[in-house]
Amino acid sequence: MLEVNCLSNKKKISILKIVAMYIGSVIGAGFASGQEIIQFFVVHGKDWLREVIIVSLLFSYLGAVTLLLSVKLRTENYLDLINILIGEKAGKVIDALSLLMLMGGLSIMLSGSGAVFSEHLNASRWYGVILLVMINCLVTMGGLHGVLWINAILVPVKILSIVCLCFLLINDYKVTGFMFEITTASMVQRHWLWSGVLYVSYNMVLVLAVLTTLGKKISSNQAIIAGIAGGLGLGFTAGVVCLAGMTLYPEIIEYKVPTLFMAGIINKSLKYPIGVLIWMAILTTAVANTHGLASRLAEPGSKKYKLMGIVITFLAIPLAMMDFDRLVGTIYPIFGYAGLFVIIVLLLSPLIIFKGNI
Repeated sequence: MLEVNCLSNKKKISILKIVAMYIGSVIGAGFASGQEIIQFFVVHGKDWLREVIIVSLLFSYLGAVTLLLSVKLRTENYLDLINILIGEKAGKVIDALSLLMLMGGLSIMLSGSGAVFSEHLNASRWYGVILLVMINCLVTMGGLHGVLWINAILVPVKILSIVCLCFLLINDYKVTGFMFEITTASMVQRHWLWSGVLYVSYNMVLVLAVLTTLGKKISSNQAIIAGIAGGLGLGFTAGVVCLAGMTLYPEIIEYKVPTLFMAGIINKSLKYPIGVLIWMAILTTAVANTHGLASRLAEPGSKKYKLMGIVITFLAIPLAMMDFDRLVGTIYPIFGYAGLFVIIVLLLSPLIIFKGNI
């Protein structure tokens, strides 16, 4: 009853907006460029489908659990949830790591925006950095609803564009022809199952920071439906990109931006639209990082939240001057191993609930 009364005084958030917010925090530059899919899925050859299924299930379960716990505990940021699940002492360690990683993630997105402008749009990288800073600050000024709306607009466009591109490519090739060739393909020593877990784990740091801000804004039913739908949406999109990547295997693994390579196979004029698509993916992830940080430091939507969001964005600029690939190679591995602990905690959280501790 308390949940219903609280929600009645808030502007209703649709399930589609929650799903878009979830997916938008995961589909960043790495996903939209195709690089993540190549490194985590395609290189495993015949095991790609099993890995996609595992990733879909993990994203669905973890998304639903995170949102449901957030509603149950009425959280406003990830620390509210972490402190209850693992205690304040351990929570301080995770909090410090999360703050550093979210800040690092924002810097990576700013650097990625500069890289898109310089490498794919033939413009100064500073234009890309400054444009992203300006839009990110404007979205932050809109508070939580600004974050929800930017994802509601851009995430469907990103998914539809990526899926259409992949289906066009798949349609141009005989899928049954290349399936035999990849049955023994494997470019890495890492097991496909471990690769899938790592892929989910490094994304969960940001997902946790974003979804826990909705604890007082949504209902339990919305939490479960949105979590599962978001996870399945991520799995489906990853699967389609992976299948398209297989049509060009093994040549595609030599390219830094596989999506642009796929677009060039279909039509070279698609280079610029795909460049814009990758930039949109960078924008939604930058917004997610900023929102997660600002919500941790201030009440979402408050004047302090908006101020912190702007300050955080500008503080991320110096680190963004480093090369995009260098930042990714340095910071993302940390995301992965720190995220493993987050996954374990969330997987075990139902046991804590059943014990009646929360």
